[in-house]
Amino acid sequence: MEPDSEKPGAVVAVVTELRFTQRYKDYLEKQQLLDRRYRVEKMPDGTVALPVRGETPLEQHLWALKNHVAPGSPCKLMQLLRPAPSKKAQCCSPAQRLCLEVSRWLEGRGVQWSAELEADLPRSWQRHGNLLLLSEDCFQAKQWKNLEPELWEIVASALGAQRLARRGRVSPDGTRTPAVTLLLGAHGWVEHVDNGIRYRFDVTRCMFSFGNITEKLRVASLPCAGEVLVDLYAGIGYFALPFLVHAGAAFVHACEWNPHAVEALRANLEINGVADRCQIHFGDNRKLKLSNIADRVNLGLIPSSEEGWLVACRVLRQDAGGILHIHQNVESFPGKNLQPSGSSDMEEEQWPYLQQIITNQGKNGTGRDSRRKMLAGATKPEWQRWAESAETRIAALLQQIHGKPWKTQILHIHPVKSYAPHVDHIVLDLECRPCPLIG
Repeated sequence: MEPDSEKPGAVVAVVTELRFTQRYKDYLEKQQLLDRRYRVEKMPDGTVALPVRGETPLEQHLWALKNHVAPGSPCKLMQLLRPAPSKKAQCCSPAQRLCLEVSRWLEGRGVQWSAELEADLPRSWQRHGNLLLLSEDCFQAKQWKNLEPELWEIVASALGAQRLARRGRVSPDGTRTPAVTLLLGAHGWVEHVDNGIRYRFDVTRCMFSFGNITEKLRVASLPCAGEVLVDLYAGIGYFALPFLVHAGAAFVHACEWNPHAVEALRANLEINGVADRCQIHFGDNRKLKLSNIADRVNLGLIPSSEEGWLVACRVLRQDAGGILHIHQNVESFPGKNLQPSGSSDMEEEQWPYLQQIITNQGKNGTGRDSRRKMLAGATKPEWQRWAESAETRIAALLQQIHGKPWKTQILHIHPVKSYAPHVDHIVLDLECRPCPLIG
């Protein structure tokens, strides 16, 4: 009377004829054997399968069902490979359903369920098609190691996925490589669609931030028709694609040094039909040979894109200038005076230009007070202080590179997302124009 060898995700059921179902159900409920997480199912041959708790020895109960509860009734055990959840179970949240499935499976294997194991289950995850990316702090207890790989099949089944991966800490290397482990599945390639744009990438090799969607939508709405854009940290095309597909940019120079991101970027340019309007520059953008070409420059690197500021100023058109979109993580701790995180050598080299800029601003009456009034109420004070300091630094770089003063203006400070407690990911839109020659 034993069912076939247990398969991950399967549920043991008692099978009998339809006319004996109610008596069987009453008995199993009284004995606390009926598994209410799953529906009683009618089988193709007309018999009925009643899901039962598989961790309980059933031989004596089968004998009682056949001989006392419903004498002469056919009775056997079988496995439901894809049991349908009951109405009660369907009301559970995905996290609750995961807890129920994993605890039932463990108890069936003789592993005692505990509060420690329950606390070690994931409470959040990212979904990319049929792949789930679990949070880094789950399944850390030693007990889980002995349960692989069947454990991952149970988790995937409970959450309606076919593949699983778990993220770790982002590597502090320049490519910001995600430390992601593939737990279930043959590969980590996925496709995600944002605002009608298709992004393909390998989750084990490339990062994808759902929190950047507001900025991707914003740049997609910018008036960029006929413009040339330089994207200094292109990645898989997070911002280059919205500029090309929706904003109408004429051409994009995409700079990226992560080979895995470049592979995905090439694929994404092709599947979105814009490969003919983009040139990929593979390697360190600090060695980029371009100059005097861009109407816009996107600096989409956090926590800081400051190492790209010199390149950004150099690629701007010398005759007309352009707009910089500068990403930065800004701390908002009360009382802390925040400045860009540049090196002291860089500040020392720029000091003569900084002095001249401060003097010119005083003469022209374009001090910071009027700028603060314009931005007050729309941004946090820490964002304003950082933006004004960054503006001064950029103006110094422009004068240093071109040998003449440039006019800079803060157009907009836009919040992208909360990066961490008291840390905001923001974007500064900074207009940079060469000052007209006098005389």
